[in-house]
Amino acid sequence: MIFKQYENGSCDIEFSWKERMMILKKGKLHLSEDNLKHFGNNLVKVVMEWQLKFNEKTQNIQTYSNKVDSE
Repeated sequence: MIFKQYENGSCDIEFSWKERMMILKKGKLHLSEDNLKHFGNNLVKVVMEWQLKFNEKTQNIQTYSNKVDSE
């Protein structure tokens, strides 16, 4: 998977064909210990950069639920 972040702070996570097929077949994407560490490192980097790139209104949004309605 590739994290593709944009100047406005948004991010696409792009999956390879192999990853897509695994998700379709198994309904999940399993990450090994090493891959989970790399995923976490990339995710923390993206989250840090989000805060720097988001406008002030977006920076101050608070979340009170673990459910996210995506578009």
